[in-house]
Amino acid sequence: MTQLLRVQNFNVSRDGYGAGENQSFERPFGHADPATLAAWAFATASWPNRTEPGGSRGLDDYFTRDFHHNIGAEIMGRNKFGPQRGPWQDLEWQGWWGDEPPFHTPVFVMTHHVRPSFTLSDTTFHFVNADPHTVLAMAREAANGRDVRLGGGATVIREFLDAGLVDTLHVAVSDVELGGGSRLWESPDELDDRYHHEVVPSPSGVTHHLFWR
Repeated sequence: MTQLLRVQNFNVSRDGYGAGENQSFERPFGHADPATLAAWAFATASWPNRTEPGGSRGLDDYFTRDFHHNIGAEIMGRNKFGPQRGPWQDLEWQGWWGDEPPFHTPVFVMTHHVRPSFTLSDTTFHFVNADPHTVLAMAREAANGRDVRLGGGATVIREFLDAGLVDTLHVAVSDVELGGGSRLWESPDELDDRYHHEVVPSPSGVTHHLFWR
């Protein structure tokens, strides 16, 4: 059975940025507002952190429900794990997600500065200094036959795209501009020479871009 490398529910601005500038502990997305970029997902009935009944159905809800389907491991860049740069100064700090991270799988964090693996609930974080092909091989082995999700940020997704490793992408484009930060693309049409590409507007105001080989 083929193990896919999937980018799912990755949010970018109209000008192609997945995060803003000046990332910090207090502002993981820099000057970008995640509540704006991901508002379409937060409003769905299937959003996992929903505390009240209700929420939207339809296409947005489908993508929210599909986020964990058949995922056995995750790959992310160090900037998605935390805002630190250079050698790790504080090994006690274990990411932005608290004691119950939302991944529920092994997670491979790409970094030039490795640190010991650790487990929070049912998520184990591994820190690896390797090229995309090697990291993907490690993640596929850990996924036990299921797919691997490439969680971002934008720089890491571009590395795997440039290496020809991404099988499917779902990118949700919000109608806001950031003007700077971590950029996935200048135009989604950049990928049209490598992928089939469907564009699906949603009543929520985002535009879903679907790519597959």
